[in-house]
Amino acid sequence: QVQLVESGGGLVQAGGSLRLSCAASGRTFGPMGWFRQAPGKAREFVGVISWSAGIVYYANAVKGRFTISRDIAKNTGYLEMNSLKPEDTAVYYCAAMIAGGSWPPIREYDYQLWGQGTQVTVSS
Repeated sequence: QVQLVESGGGLVQAGGSLRLSCAASGRTFGPMGWFRQAPGKAREFVGVISWSAGIVYYANAVKGRFTISRDIAKNTGYLEMNSLKPEDTAVYYCAAMIAGGSWPPIREYDYQLWGQGTQVTVSS
């Protein structure tokens, strides 16, 4: 069973940057997505990258500030977050699809593998 391990969360001031990593213990074939969940709110879609072609799709709330990339050789995905705002505070999760499907996969149930989550806190 492939596992996803996240790293890179932390505390940052508004306007700052963080980069999250999501390392897969084995090869995954489908897209890798990122979600976040703020306290008292539902988990929401952040963005996704198709693993082979590197095509990306972002939620409107992060478009222009966040960048998703991947390193196929390292089986690792990245979420680069810039111009962070206090409302970006949440637990961030990476997720992977075992196989491809409809595009873009923005629903939680599109994904079969999930990371453990990492806390991102943006202070004002």
